[in-house]
Amino acid sequence: MVNEKRLIEGFMELVRIDSVSREEKNLADFLVKKLEDLGLEVRVDEAGKKVDSNSGNVIAYLRGNVAMEAVPIMFSTHLDTVVPGKNIKPCCEGEKIVSDGTTILGADDKAAIAALLEALQLIRENNISHGDIELVFSIGEEIHLQGAKNLDLANLKAQLAFVLDADGPVGKIITTAPSHNFLEIIIYGKSAHAGANPEEGINAIQVAGYALSRMQLGRIDEETTTNIGVISGGKATNIVPDEVVLKGEVRSRNEEKLRRHTEQIKKVAIDTAQEFKARAEVKINQEYQGYNLSPDHPVVKIALKAAENIGLRPSLCSTGGGSDANVFNQAGLPAVVLAIGMEKVHTVEEYIPIPELKNIVKYILSIIEVVTSGEKLK
Repeated sequence: MVNEKRLIEGFMELVRIDSVSREEKNLADFLVKKLEDLGLEVRVDEAGKKVDSNSGNVIAYLRGNVAMEAVPIMFSTHLDTVVPGKNIKPCCEGEKIVSDGTTILGADDKAAIAALLEALQLIRENNISHGDIELVFSIGEEIHLQGAKNLDLANLKAQLAFVLDADGPVGKIITTAPSHNFLEIIIYGKSAHAGANPEEGINAIQVAGYALSRMQLGRIDEETTTNIGVISGGKATNIVPDEVVLKGEVRSRNEEKLRRHTEQIKKVAIDTAQEFKARAEVKINQEYQGYNLSPDHPVVKIALKAAENIGLRPSLCSTGGGSDANVFNQAGLPAVVLAIGMEKVHTVEEYIPIPELKNIVKYILSIIEVVTSGEKLK
């Protein structure tokens, strides 16, 4: 049923359109036309103005074609890619699609977009029965879910959401994801001439180094990770640096652990700075909240049944990463994340197997069939 040639060509066309975070407009414009040609109602919201992007989120609506009442659902993907994501040159290498090795491929998340477009083509060509379907193509997902955070969910009709944005084989269903705290630590020392009177200064970089050596970083346990990923400071080699900035994060699927390890990093920074007669300022911002959906939740049961119906072996999994599903669940819209077959994402070795690309299309159509049938799920 899936038109493999059209699907592959469509995917390659998508990845050739540059759309790194905050530069999604060309892809958004392309999609608006595609979706309108397929008969969907399409709009672009104002989220881009709030997050300094040249486009907003693209929201599309396909009205149901069945008399019976079906639960309105949403499929969600994102438009943006990480870097290096410009001038991508995709090619087939056996049974998988890769880049030329100088850039990412962009299967994250354009494989999902390509699959949705193919599914819509098949719905139209074969007059497949369906209820109301919404599609959300968010901007800025790779930069702390900025598009989803600025999406007006009150204007959506969907009651359940399927976010197509996880690596691994199709059939993997993410039901649990962490909360995420962003930390900015500013160490204030005292400047002095590094050659004439260094003893009068307080080296903020040195203080930061001692603080880092005392922090518990990396994999804490199966639910929790911590990281300091950015360090900046200093003006010249002949000046004792009076300020350094550390940026990092704490993630956990356990709220108490999130709080405890965030506070541990904060305390180490403040105590170490005081020890050296410096000062530390710690800013904490929760980027998103975690979620934990029961296997009995309707959105999970639909995902499981739809996978089984097309011969997949579904598995319920947890993740250490965030996605737009965190935002949707926090806002009261139940959402699971579905794997789309992509591998080695965010690297120049990223690839997607062609059979998995086809499986995404089949999975999308199977979800629609399960929802439309109104089948009672065990």
